[in-house]
Amino acid sequence: MAETSATIQPPQEQQGQWLALIAIILGAFVAILNNSLINVALPKLVNTLSSTTDRMQWVLTGYMLASGVIIPISGYMGDRLGYKKFFTIALSIFTVGSALCATAWSDTSLIFFRIVAGLGGGVIMPLSMAIIYKIIPRHQIGMALGIWGISAMVAPAIGPTLSGYLIQYYSWRLLFIVSIPVSLLAILMVLLLLKETEIVKGKKFDFAGFFLSATSAGTLLYALSNGQKDGWTSFEIVSLLYISVSALVLLFYVETGKEDPIIDFSLFKNIQFTLSVLAGCLIMIGMYGGVFLTPIYLQNIQDMSTIDTGLLLMPQAIAMAIMMPIAGRLFDKIGAMPLALVGLTLLSIMTYQLHQLTTITSQNWLKYILMVRGIGIGLCMMPISTAGMNAVHPHQVAKASAQSNLIRQVAASFGIAILTMIMQDQTQLHAEQIRETVTLHSVAAQLFPTPAAMAQLTGIITLESLARGIADAFELSSIPLFLAIPIAFLFRRRKPHMPIQPNKQSAS
Repeated sequence: MAETSATIQPPQEQQGQWLALIAIILGAFVAILNNSLINVALPKLVNTLSSTTDRMQWVLTGYMLASGVIIPISGYMGDRLGYKKFFTIALSIFTVGSALCATAWSDTSLIFFRIVAGLGGGVIMPLSMAIIYKIIPRHQIGMALGIWGISAMVAPAIGPTLSGYLIQYYSWRLLFIVSIPVSLLAILMVLLLLKETEIVKGKKFDFAGFFLSATSAGTLLYALSNGQKDGWTSFEIVSLLYISVSALVLLFYVETGKEDPIIDFSLFKNIQFTLSVLAGCLIMIGMYGGVFLTPIYLQNIQDMSTIDTGLLLMPQAIAMAIMMPIAGRLFDKIGAMPLALVGLTLLSIMTYQLHQLTTITSQNWLKYILMVRGIGIGLCMMPISTAGMNAVHPHQVAKASAQSNLIRQVAASFGIAILTMIMQDQTQLHAEQIRETVTLHSVAAQLFPTPAAMAQLTGIITLESLARGIADAFELSSIPLFLAIPIAFLFRRRKPHMPIQPNKQSAS
């Protein structure tokens, strides 16, 4: 039987908890920012390192797979080492990995160093959420998570602009170097401001659960990220999906009834937690459609630079950043349901409105739609997540955070994979339909009689087809968001579990 040690104060008695929260936010922010910096830099990295697009995609895929594999152990390691110590270790590994990436001399070395960074960065988000529940009183948890959520919303919006600026005027190596001082500051603040949590001694590591969860998550994430490129019916992708499902079935069998499983399926007996995860997955599928599709539209169709794309997306990020703490404050007073309803309604309607995109859509109109969409995201994300976390017992918070983060990461990858397929299929369909109406004898063709003019017409058809394909993908991405609205009615306001009083006897 595991026993706890290390005397800590109850959350209500801890001093400087809000300063400690800033340290945690910095850690989460820098990890998310680093990923968003890299997303838009792949073409530059391909040219600089004499690589290929498919191979350089592993800079993103490797990090994602490392994160998916490592997330399940965050709860165990936090209990075994203490959450302060493990959070510091994770930040340190991420920082070292980022520093090594800045020294990369080839695509292979960069991919390997990104995997190292992913082993640290992957657990930062679930760890940070679990720590917040340990240091912040439950009646203030909504406000705390609202402030913490700013990092998850603002970093992806800052990333493209900053990345474009650094690449255009300086060096790609700064994409990794810029994270290092922020990471070091976060580590220093954590060491100085955060008190160690209770440590569980004698806790056995669930090797079987870890192996099966890592196998299931890793193969699924890889299949989702490569399915469109390799073909969803290809032997490789089908095999990976089969392995993922088989490992998940075995995981359920192995973990059920185990005293301290690494994946606690009993959490899903909690209706509020399950509803929170389900709604969160639907939101991630629809929301990440916008994160993925909007830059493609702006850069490929409206011919905007990376910097200008980031600037256009900035009002959406500001709206999310403003609404997150407001939603947190309101959550503590009125609960999740009204906030989730308003936020999901705005998010769903504004996402659906994006199906009107054309090659000549006004950027001011798009900026307005995205800003209101950002208000919706800021209102609904935190209350839905917090409602589920508040429903679980305090000693289950770490595992609940890890499992919900992993599931939502899979949902985001699934959303990107499906919407990419929809966008490409619809683009091809629209191109064929347009070509059927533009024949050599049509009026449009007669206006373009020369080969150069015909090439220009082909370019116009390509842009129009892509615009329609993106619009169709946005329309379909609103469906999971609308489906999440009825779930919001099921979030009842309830008194959260009071934290367990820690063992007053310190370890000798």
